[in-house]
Amino acid sequence: MATAICATGFKGGLGSSFYGSWGSSVSGEDYPMLVKSVPNVRVAKPIKSAPMMKNVNEGKGVFAPLVVVARQIIGKKRFNQFRGKAIALHSQVITEFCKSIGADPKQRQGLIRLAKKNGERLGFLA
Repeated sequence: MATAICATGFKGGLGSSFYGSWGSSVSGEDYPMLVKSVPNVRVAKPIKSAPMMKNVNEGKGVFAPLVVVARQIIGKKRFNQFRGKAIALHSQVITEFCKSIGADPKQRQGLIRLAKKNGERLGFLA
């Protein structure tokens, strides 16, 4: 035998601990009192630590130890200048190669991206 449930309790005679109906307990006349009783609480945003700028490729690849030692010996600033010149020179070589074989700019860009991926795998960008 199924028992129906009404807003104030079970029809079978069991009373409810609520006074009033479900609708009036939250959205009816009790709502302003409920809003006043809840204090305004502001939660501060969590403090984010500064991101660490670390090379994700450090220690990966065959040439990574050599690159790390070279950076420590000549200094970070000079090392980055040297690496930038080497990358620019390599891009020029790729561009000249593409001109000699008649490759379009899209193929040239693909070769430069491939060279970067290979440099990462070998450890030149450590």
